[in-house]
Amino acid sequence: MDLLFLNKDLVIQAAYVLVALATFILARMLFQEQEARQAQENLAEGGGSRSANALVRITKPFYSQYVVPMVRGKPFWENQRKIYRRKLIAAGLKEELSPDELIAFKLFLIVFFPIVGGLLKALELLDLGLVLVLASGVLGWFYPDIWVKSRADARRKSILKSMPFIVDLLALSTEAGLDFVGAIGKVVEKAAPGPLVDEFGQLLKEIKVGASRQEALREMAVRIDMQQMSSFVAILISADQMGASIGKILRQQSDTIRSERMLRAEKAGAAASQKVLIPLVFFIVPAVFLMIAGPFIAGAFSGK
Repeated sequence: MDLLFLNKDLVIQAAYVLVALATFILARMLFQEQEARQAQENLAEGGGSRSANALVRITKPFYSQYVVPMVRGKPFWENQRKIYRRKLIAAGLKEELSPDELIAFKLFLIVFFPIVGGLLKALELLDLGLVLVLASGVLGWFYPDIWVKSRADARRKSILKSMPFIVDLLALSTEAGLDFVGAIGKVVEKAAPGPLVDEFGQLLKEIKVGASRQEALREMAVRIDMQQMSSFVAILISADQMGASIGKILRQQSDTIRSERMLRAEKAGAAASQKVLIPLVFFIVPAVFLMIAGPFIAGAFSGK
């Protein structure tokens, strides 16, 4: 009898191993097929970029193969494509995702999140209610928007932080005798890599392939989608149209940008001092009061 139970246990364990092996082989085949297809697309389109987001990398073999074909070319998504194209460009993600891929990613997560939540609940790894598991699909739809917005905000902050230094380099280069295009080339060559340097590199490429300086500047302002950069570009275009000295304009803009950054820092400092009041009043002041008055209160109650 013991031998019979032992044999049953071995059969069950062998079945588990075979199921796991079959799942691994199937997943591996799907990944290899996707990698081959992606390599062909990269060769046809001139290459691609690996996403820094782990969830995008993990799920892309599935949604790009099964969901993107259902989205691509459909007129229903045309307005969303225009909106997401601009958001992806502002976030610096146009090399990682196309608008169709972002829409497919959102649709895929509507199903993916509840499936993962259901598995975690079935395996008793998380105590999730059925309503919460189903509601996670809503999070799946909005998660890509949150991710893209956070990337765009981080990129804008980086551009805003590097603007005074880059504009100073442009001013020095133009004052040294280079024209505006040559100054941009020198900045792209010498400055540390960053979003703003990348945008100036793209600007230089557009000018070299035949776009006018004004058109290339406007396109850069649209890509960055930031009020400070739009104002900077508008001033440069106006100076170019009126024939004013670009070097002098750049120097004035550099001083203005630094003054604005100082004002933002002062405003952030004032806001931070107000935010400190909440923990100060509710936590630090009571603790200090107990340390000072605690011995006297204890003594009064003990009668000593």
